[in-house]
Amino acid sequence: MDTGNIIDKAVSLPIEDRIMLVDILLHSLNPPESHIDGKWAVLAQKRLDDLRSGRVSGVDGEKVFTSIIEKYRK
Repeated sequence: MDTGNIIDKAVSLPIEDRIMLVDILLHSLNPPESHIDGKWAVLAQKRLDDLRSGRVSGVDGEKVFTSIIEKYRK
């Protein structure tokens, strides 16, 4: 079976099966590394704690993206 046939069959699958297929394919390209995932989880929890405690304040995402676009539009 060639790639075109596989793609045709894949896009005709129900949405739930396509989601599962995409997840499997992505994991095959970039397998999860639990030791790295654990470090990200610790960092994410620290940042959430900092936000909730008021040690840091959040920045509106739209302002961030506008600022980046303006910076590199030159």
